[in-house]
Amino acid sequence: MLKVTFLGTSAAVPSASRAMPAIALKYDKLFLWDCGEGCQREMMRRGIGYGGVDAIFITHLHLDHVMGIFGLIETIRMNTEREKITIFAPRGFERMLSGISPTMGWDPSFLDIREIEEGEIYRGKDYSIFAFRVKHQRSNAFGFVFLEDDKNKFYEAKAKKLGLKGRMFTEIQKKGFVEVGGKRVELSDVSWVRRGRKIVYTGDTVYDEGIAKTAMGADLLIHEATFGEDLKEEAELRGHSTAKQAAKIADMGEVKRLVLTHISGRYRNGSSLAREAREIFPDAVAAVDGTEIELTPEKK
Repeated sequence: MLKVTFLGTSAAVPSASRAMPAIALKYDKLFLWDCGEGCQREMMRRGIGYGGVDAIFITHLHLDHVMGIFGLIETIRMNTEREKITIFAPRGFERMLSGISPTMGWDPSFLDIREIEEGEIYRGKDYSIFAFRVKHQRSNAFGFVFLEDDKNKFYEAKAKKLGLKGRMFTEIQKKGFVEVGGKRVELSDVSWVRRGRKIVYTGDTVYDEGIAKTAMGADLLIHEATFGEDLKEEAELRGHSTAKQAAKIADMGEVKRLVLTHISGRYRNGSSLAREAREIFPDAVAAVDGTEIELTPEKK
């Protein structure tokens, strides 16, 4: 299962219906992408156990994206038997924590803080998480990519018809071919490559066409859309994007789905922003707190 849950979708300040930015990504492990104020309460509301968080990834150090992490750390420390919590964050996060840790009595060994730069920052059993730079005011800001490995999948009926059995399946994957009854069977004869799933989260960013290259072919692009097109100049001034700009990135990147988040409190709901985005990219929606998206593997 690969599932994304939006825990908070507001921008800058919370509202009665939107919490601060936070996304839960569940695969073989549970990750948080950003951890805004109230994150742990939203996790409880959505049935996501805080004790199961394997790592937290922070896009940048603006308070709306990071304020929830301090309470979450303390809750995990007090209520679980965890010996360590891993946090991937931009330069400066460790210094931010240094003023809080002594007053909370946190053992430094409990926090495994890893400073992120561009490139692969986490490797799982069959997937990677990458960080890429984004342009957001003067902050040291990043977006994240979850990329599942491509996998060879067998046409079982065809493979058995050609005589493959037992260890031959392992051998053909290693060598690319196998001898069966004096005949050579190529891997491509009995299998197809299942493309790995790809999720891209921009965090906060101005309109940047370079993101389209990073997002190319993604199954899901989560792009900030703080403003409507009528406030395009303000969006640029504040280091943010409009819904239409997010849609342009989705279109250029040939992604499958676009979800807008980081919605300004000036919009009662995100429907007007979603409509603007759909003028360019039809498969666009605006997330609300609690939106869940499950991505199924490619099938043939």
